[in-house]
Amino acid sequence: MSIKNYIKRGIRYILNGVPVKYTSASITYLNPDERLKDKKIIITGGGRGLGEAMARKFVKEGAKVLIAGRNEELLQARARELGCLYLKLDVQHVDEFSSFMKKADDMLEGVDCLINNAGISLHEGNIRNVTHEHFDAQIHTNLRGSYFLSQKFIEFFEAGKRKNGNILFISSERGMTVDDLPYGITKAAINSLVQGLANRVLNSGIRVNAVAPGVTTSDMTGFTPDGNLYCSYNISERVYLPEEVAEIACFLLSDAAGCLDGQILVCNEGKSINASWR
Repeated sequence: MSIKNYIKRGIRYILNGVPVKYTSASITYLNPDERLKDKKIIITGGGRGLGEAMARKFVKEGAKVLIAGRNEELLQARARELGCLYLKLDVQHVDEFSSFMKKADDMLEGVDCLINNAGISLHEGNIRNVTHEHFDAQIHTNLRGSYFLSQKFIEFFEAGKRKNGNILFISSERGMTVDDLPYGITKAAINSLVQGLANRVLNSGIRVNAVAPGVTTSDMTGFTPDGNLYCSYNISERVYLPEEVAEIACFLLSDAAGCLDGQILVCNEGKSINASWR
């Protein structure tokens, strides 16, 4: 964990108290069965966290995968490890999307799936602490980048007259509730985009869905898979692992999920359900 994340965790402990429980996770994986055979997939933010977990799962399921991100050294190492392709991309630079998509399309020999995973959260606490720079960085990364990269993907997919395409957005449980922070606002907008876009491009052979995880181990959250997963405000009192979310993403991309379109699958054990007895 980085020094910054240690500091954040330390502040939370001072305010809320040090966790008295130690929680781990025991999760189930489906055995690889070529569920994504012949799929050709781009994953933004694919070098670490959930992006890496999805890339690992998808390769095992027979897909040809290209990971994208800002850290080329990390991407190179991860691509060698996983047996996939990579390209450098900063999703804030929308003017580079045409050339990126062309290169990725050539390398994959016809991309048919796009995973909009790259995202940031700056944890400002509330609106009083949000700066213009904070706001713009999160809007441009989480929403603007995903929006215009999807536009380019649709352009290439339709021009190639391809079939069985997918766009998968990584949203968040924060997008299912009201919020005054840029991160939550971008995820709520993504949820709207998922349903609007699904309706728009269905006849082009593209399904559009999203997974919306609860707090998951990552550099952004400060939790590590091999550390204490205790989280008092989650139903099972633990944070989630990228690998279990990757299983859901894999299913959504598979042809077995062909009847699912415009769906937002919230991966938090029902925490965001507004039940009257809570």
